[in-house]
Formats: sequence, structure tokens, C-alpha cells
Amino acid sequence: MLPAPIPPPTTKATVVDDYFGTAVADPYRWLEDDHSAETQAWVAAQNAVTFGYLEKLPRRSELKARLQALFNFERFSAPYRRGGRYFYSHNTGLQNQSVWWTSTDLGAPGTVLLDPNSLSAVGTVSTGAPIPSDDARLVAYQISKSGSDWQEVRVREVATGKDLPDRIEWVKFSGLSWLKDGSGFYYSRYDAPVEKDRLTKVNEFQKLYFHRIGTDQAADQLVYERRDHAKWGISGGVTDDGRYLILTLTEGTDTKNRVVYQDLQASGGAPVELLMDFDASYDFVGNDGPVFWFKTDLSAPRSRLIAIDIRRPARAEWKEVIPQAEATLTGVSVVGEGLLAQYLKDARSQIKRFALDGHFEGEIALPGIGSAGGFGGERGDVETFYSFTSFNVPGRVYRYDLKTRQTTLWKEPKLAFNPDDFETRQIWVTSKDGTKLPMFVSHKKGVKLDGTAPTLLYGYGGFNISLTPTFAVGNLVWMERGGVYAVPNLRGGGEYGEEWHQAGTKLRKQNVFDDFIASAEWLVKHRYTNPRRLAIQGGSNGGLLVGACLVQRPDLFGACLPPVGVMDMLRFHQFTIGWAWKSDYGSSEKPDEFKALYAYSPYHNLKPGVSYPPTLVTTADHDDRVVPAHSFKFAARLQEVNRGPHPMLIRIETKAGHGAGKPVSKQIDERADQLAFVLAQFEK
Repeated sequence: MLPAPIPPPTTKATVVDDYFGTAVADPYRWLEDDHSAETQAWVAAQNAVTFGYLEKLPRRSELKARLQALFNFERFSAPYRRGGRYFYSHNTGLQNQSVWWTSTDLGAPGTVLLDPNSLSAVGTVSTGAPIPSDDARLVAYQISKSGSDWQEVRVREVATGKDLPDRIEWVKFSGLSWLKDGSGFYYSRYDAPVEKDRLTKVNEFQKLYFHRIGTDQAADQLVYERRDHAKWGISGGVTDDGRYLILTLTEGTDTKNRVVYQDLQASGGAPVELLMDFDASYDFVGNDGPVFWFKTDLSAPRSRLIAIDIRRPARAEWKEVIPQAEATLTGVSVVGEGLLAQYLKDARSQIKRFALDGHFEGEIALPGIGSAGGFGGERGDVETFYSFTSFNVPGRVYRYDLKTRQTTLWKEPKLAFNPDDFETRQIWVTSKDGTKLPMFVSHKKGVKLDGTAPTLLYGYGGFNISLTPTFAVGNLVWMERGGVYAVPNLRGGGEYGEEWHQAGTKLRKQNVFDDFIASAEWLVKHRYTNPRRLAIQGGSNGGLLVGACLVQRPDLFGACLPPVGVMDMLRFHQFTIGWAWKSDYGSSEKPDEFKALYAYSPYHNLKPGVSYPPTLVTTADHDDRVVPAHSFKFAARLQEVNRGPHPMLIRIETKAGHGAGKPVSKQIDERADQLAFVLAQFEK
């Protein structure tokens, strides 16, 4: 067995901040400067040690080969239709980026519309879904380089596959929405940053613009801004009938929002403030002329659908269309003169059909227990498409006929394994305070549960995001080798509505860690595994989860994988979009919230002399969502204080970002490294 490598030394500086009378040292703050020669030398030294260790792991080559073999299957997205054309993505298997296709007949071969692989030799340029104009003559699409959140918008002719000269820069966290006549589209952007601050500068004062096709970006029309509210996010979408522009105003990641609308047929019509109390979430679903439908959690933590007539917008005039149910309403689409409502019932998808007046018409039967997504379309459509996946089945794509109410399979991947060899069940865990939470547990059939199975526990628990059954090649490779894969639905997520989300935020964030620790203890108690063979993983906010649990219960885990984690809970708000997370985390600028943050911040709670579990931190040099300084500082501190025999490594990917758009080749390499690292620790 390989001995743990000796990490390179990291310089410490004397930096101390005062938070309400509490002195807090930050000796590795110099690593926040990702442009400095010192930081770049540190990154190179760490990577030399880490990759030198990973490349020698005995099972890495075997794991990478199997990952490549299993990744090599066709993948399709659910089609969407505009102007008599269908649009969908397709990956032949090992293509770094999926290719976008278009067709007038899904029963016949389509034509390539957009191939992101042609934009970069190594696959580090990705694109979002092309957004067609109403007549499908043009599509607007966003490209991202090296995984950055910054996007550039381009416009392509569908018939020729050629780009127009139009280029729009400094777009981030934006949708694209065309005018009905296809003359241009709305988008959101920030002011251009200084180049050296592009990946770290705080993002403020988002604005909504209109771009007219064939003109320079400098001539784009500023539609809406709020100079009095630096933190407001502003997005705009045109209603399907082309009559109204709906502006959604958000504040960070808070689920609450405001709504403004503009009548596009009224000459010189000014934006009208409709919902400005910031008292609930109001997700625009569609409209029937002046009647607007919103999914909202106002007086309904699991959400409901309401109708607001903008001619009589007083709250007393609002109508309830779909009431709150026992399951959580996660989305509603207006398709084919009806409403399709998507629910989560104990973190599993459930789809119901309603008439436009809210009359229940029945449930759409799904292929099994799993996650369904799609169900988009327009009022005049006669069909809709959806994808379905589970822990052991990659995405199958189905067509649903809105007239006959029949479901047919459109695309099913050909697999290099048998899904029936694996099983998933849902169990219930009791957390520290008595709260019960569900957990999916998957493994190969016939695995002996005698307390020795290698087990990977994955979690997130934040920002109203729900973890539902999802297929991942890396998890299948894990289960093929006798591993157990477990996913608990922690508080802080959206599985049970806004109350469940709020129970894992700010001063209640410790509930999330307690839920995860209770899930780990359940797996040990019920003899799935033991602490020496139990690994934990979670990315981004889930990286915070792993970091906090590593600190609080180092005795409970045999390996830890925290990718792109939020590790410095006192300074996260000082970089890029980090300030937006205050709605979930709170802020070190407030005394009570500082106290809560400081109590669990992974970077600040590592203690000298403790033997921490083997840990492989992963991050990327172009991550401008959770800047890599979080992982840099955490890894440096972990290497400093750890007194055990275990490896404490950081793997820093180049030309990559937070995760979206990561090339398949990089996904395979990273997952091979992670699994080989964990198995090496378990086999000692």
C-alpha cells in the first residue's frame, strides 16, 4: 500500500480579524489571490504531490477503463418544439460535450445544429440549450469557456448552421427570451469587470437588456435596472402569446421574489409592479390573456397554483387553481390547453394533469420510482416529452400524447450492464432532534450486508435543492464492485417544501449536519458498513457538508471527498456571487449569525493534533461560483493540523470550473481518481 505523501509546506501569515470581540486568525488568506506567483507556485506544488500519488494507485487504471466503457452509451435530451421543428441534444458516448440537433420529424434522422466540440480541441467550451425564435429561423445560445459562469451569447441561422455577427458578452445567470416576431431577445448581464478580477469580483447590479438582431451590443436597449438595489437579480421572459414581458426580481438565493410586467403591445408602456412585497416565491407559469398563473408557496409551504387577473390585482381577487397537496409541487407547465403539475412525493417524481380551471384529470403513470423531467410545450401542442432516470437506469426519453394520454418510448440507451442487477430501497432515518428523513440505499443484488460493504454516502442539504434518484456512471462502477451508494434527503433541501428548506438554514444549519451524521450512523448500526469503510461526498454546498462533518465526527468516516466546497464561512460573501448565499447561510456581519457560522465553518474548526480521515479535496482554477480559495485554505489548514497517518490531498483541475459543462474526459479522470483514492484507504 502506498504511504501517505508528505504535502509541500505552506507559508503562514499573521492575519487576524475581529468579529464582535472574537479574534479570528486567517493565516492562509494570501491563497485568496489566485493571480499571485506565490499562489500559482503553491498550486503547482500541491498538484505535483497529489497526481504523483493518484497515478500510482493500483486500481486507478482499472477504474478509468471501466468508467470509459460505461460512459460510452448514447444519451438524448427530451426534445422541445418551436416553429414546426424539434430541438434536442445527443451524445454518442464519449464526446466531451453533447451535440445539439434539429429535425422536423423525430422518426427521421436530424441534422446537426450546434457542435460544442468544434469550439475547443479539448472540450472545455460548453453551450447551453439553443433557444429558438418563434418561427425557428434563428436560435440564440450561450457558450462558456473552461467552466466559468461568464457566458457569451451568439445567434445562429437554423437553415444554414452559420452564426450571425451578433456577439453579447458579460452575461451570467441569464435566460434568453425572444420577441414573438423574432426581431430580438431579452437577456441579463453585469457590467464588464477588470480582467484580473473576472473570476473573483463580486457580481452586483444585474440589468435586463434587449438585443435587436443585426446590431452591436453597444446599441442594446436597457430595459430594467435598479441602481437602488445592488443585490437584485433581474430576469425577463416573454409570455407565449407574445403580449407581456414578465420580469422576475430575486435577491440572492432566497426563494422569495418580486414580479414586474410590461405590456409589449402598449406603446411606451412602462413596467408595472405587480408583486413587490417579497413575502413568498412567485414562479410565473403562463397566462390566459390578462390572467397570470403563478406557482407560489404563499400560505402553502409545499406550493400551490394561483391566478392573478392584472386588471384586478388586489389580493382579495386572487384565485386558487391547484391547492397545496401532501406532495411538494415543484413545477407546472401550460401545455395543450391543460396544466401538467410535477410533484415530489418522498423525493420521487409524480405527475398530475389538470384542466386550466384546476379540475383534476388524472395522474400520468411513470415507468417506476425515479426522477422525471421535461413536460414542456405551448398551448397549441398535442404532445410533450419527458426524461426518466433512476439510480440504475440512465435517462430514457418518452413522448406523451396529450389527446390520447398514451406514453411511448422515444429513446432508450443501449447499456453495457444490466440494470436489473441492482436494487434501490428507501428507508427512514431519525435525526438527532427526532426528525425523520428518507434515504435511498442502492447496491448490487446479493451484496452481503455484514458490516463490511464499502459505502459511499452522498449529500447536499441546502438552497431548496432536492436530491432525487439520478444515474451516474461513477456510482454504478462503485456498486459493480460491491459498494453501497446512499443518498439521504437532508433538511435545507426542497423535498418537503419551504418549511423543510428553512429548517436547514442560518441558525438552523447544524440540523443538516446532524441529519447527515445520523444517516451515516444508521448505515453502521444496520450493518451495511463500518466507519473505516464509509466514505462521504458532496459538492459545493455539499462540500461544506462534508467539511463540517469531517470536523465534527472524524471518527465516523474512512474517507472524505469534498469537491468545490464552501469552506470559509466568514468570508464567502466577498467573492463573485457568494453574497447571494446569505439567505441560506446568514452572514458574519451579524453577531448571532457570525456565532453560528464560526461554530461549524470547516476552515476555522480544524484542530491541531487530530487524526482526520483520508481526504481528497477537489477544485478547479476557473471556478467563479465557489472560488478555489475555499479549498486552498481548507487543504492548507488540514495538512498543517492533521497528526494521523492518512493522506490529506488537494486536486486542482485546470481549465475547469464549478462543474457545469465539464468535458466527459475530465469527468472520467476525476471520478477515477476519487474512487481509486477511496478504495485505497479501505484496503489498508
